[in-house]
Amino acid sequence: MRRLPFLIHFIACALLLHGAGAHANVDQLSLLDFSLEQLSDIVVSSVSRQPARLADAPVSLYVIAGADIARAGARSLPEALRLAPNLQVARSDGGTYAITARGFASTIENKLLVLIDGRSVYSPLFSGVFWDTQDVVMEDIARIEVISGPGPTIWGANAVNGVINIITRNAADSQGVLLALDGGRRERGATVRQGGKLDGGGLYRVYAKAGQVDDFADYPGGGLERRQAGFRGDWKSATRSTSVSADVYRSSAHRRGGGETHSSGANLLGRTNGTLADGSDWRIQASLDHSERVQPGTGAQRLDIVDLDMQHGTRLGESHSLVWGGGYRHAWDRVSGGTLLAFFPADKNLNWANVFAQDKIQLSSTLRMSIGVKLEHNTYTGTETLPSARMVWNASPSSVLWAAVSRNVRAPARLDRDLYWRGAGGGYSIEGGPDFVAETVRVAEMGYRAQPLPKVSYSLTVFASDYQRLRTLEPRAPTPGAPTPGAQFANLGDANTRGLEFWSRWQAAPRWRLVAGLVLQDIDPGRAPGSRDISDALGIGTNDPSSYWSLRSSHELSDQLQAELALRRVGQLPQPLVPAYYELDLRMAWQPNPNMEVALSGQNLLHRAHAEFGPAATRRLIERTVSLQLSSRF
Repeated sequence: MRRLPFLIHFIACALLLHGAGAHANVDQLSLLDFSLEQLSDIVVSSVSRQPARLADAPVSLYVIAGADIARAGARSLPEALRLAPNLQVARSDGGTYAITARGFASTIENKLLVLIDGRSVYSPLFSGVFWDTQDVVMEDIARIEVISGPGPTIWGANAVNGVINIITRNAADSQGVLLALDGGRRERGATVRQGGKLDGGGLYRVYAKAGQVDDFADYPGGGLERRQAGFRGDWKSATRSTSVSADVYRSSAHRRGGGETHSSGANLLGRTNGTLADGSDWRIQASLDHSERVQPGTGAQRLDIVDLDMQHGTRLGESHSLVWGGGYRHAWDRVSGGTLLAFFPADKNLNWANVFAQDKIQLSSTLRMSIGVKLEHNTYTGTETLPSARMVWNASPSSVLWAAVSRNVRAPARLDRDLYWRGAGGGYSIEGGPDFVAETVRVAEMGYRAQPLPKVSYSLTVFASDYQRLRTLEPRAPTPGAPTPGAQFANLGDANTRGLEFWSRWQAAPRWRLVAGLVLQDIDPGRAPGSRDISDALGIGTNDPSSYWSLRSSHELSDQLQAELALRRVGQLPQPLVPAYYELDLRMAWQPNPNMEVALSGQNLLHRAHAEFGPAATRRLIERTVSLQLSSRF
């Protein structure tokens, strides 16, 4: 992997020192400037794609504020997601992660919908996310809304175990110049961003960033290198808001046995929303996404996606609030096989279309109900029906009790149907299943969110899920003359999961806040009679702990000095075996003036190295690291 050019470091440092002397009125409100009541009033949009108070949301929802990310010093999206107590985040190597909610963790995880400003970033190749290509300017994140549990009516197929919606700041909140530089033993990066005004009243920002993540000592020479640039523009009038953004990127990753994986792409997103004379609201969003991925020996993919989404919300009488809409998504997928795998057909057009409606009914001053259904059509299995129902009771002004039942599906991806993996002796050792159908889940949830004391708030959710038609890899009967018997994907798996999610905030002192989280889960997988599933033996199955917890302390020691400490424990992963571990992260930040910050961070301080995910033969040991971060605004 190439090092970041020295010139980039030199320019960034020079600009940083220049900016330290500049004066600007930058709105940098600390997280601790907000009371717990004000945090409960945060407006979220991922529950019904309409603004709603966090305290009233009838889902298991945790919000990672931009201030949380800044205080933790997270330099990538996966590391920022560790701040959500309802997510399981495990690192496999320098750029590969297994991220999930409520189990079924895998580096090709396929039951979690991830969006950036409402633009879906999951790949139709395997229904998951290539985390090594997803990046944003961390300072531009307004919040990350993390829903654990299904989102069928609003978000549709693939929002099976959860939804992650990464929401960036309006251009109005990123004016002026930002210069940021970080460096350490394993990671280095630089970011430059400029925000300003456009003719006609609009605002804009443009940015460029570069970063490098080395792999760990047990595999020198590996790692991840990324370059990205983009812009965003925002316009607002009395009745309408419009936003346009775009990104271009290039990355390369080196992994054991896989050569150099090169990825590149570009995306364009446009969104407009407003209100009509009758008080109803509307939203239209369209995006274009182009990506290319080349992995020697495995193959190359060229993917183009166009996505259109429309929504309208209106009130019907005094008691009903209706949201309805629809969307269309089309992908042109072109895959050229390598020496190891192929997809047949190599070129395929994929289509998804949906219509949905959800009615929120106010039954009394403290009781309301939401019922909804989405009809979603996909290329492989036709139309799927995705219903949900939720009841919400405001038991007191500071507490809410909710319950929900839902059905959702994980629609087939190209891997499930069209994959052909070549065996060592010729022929194909793994094949997609021509009859592979959608995986299904039925979920029952109940939650309670409350603030019993001015300085204490908490959320508790219990859930039970019934999964059917899960993917298995079934050995085929030997064929006379065939070099290997091979195996084929099928839908012969099932599972029952039960669990509890809990997190709490305690304002221990005016400048000291503690956040604790705990997840307990029992995942009981099963197989249909006659199944001989071998996916776990090949390391492509799922692997989940029975529990994980975290404790985070945010302390403003003075007006200039901040301390952030995060302790976490992840239970043992059963197959392949990964031992349970504790780890500690610590960050000290000094602000000599409101526009400049210098921070020293240490990650994984309790051990020299530890394993988080994957078979022992291929996983990396995640090492202790120390880094220095500098940022300036003017």
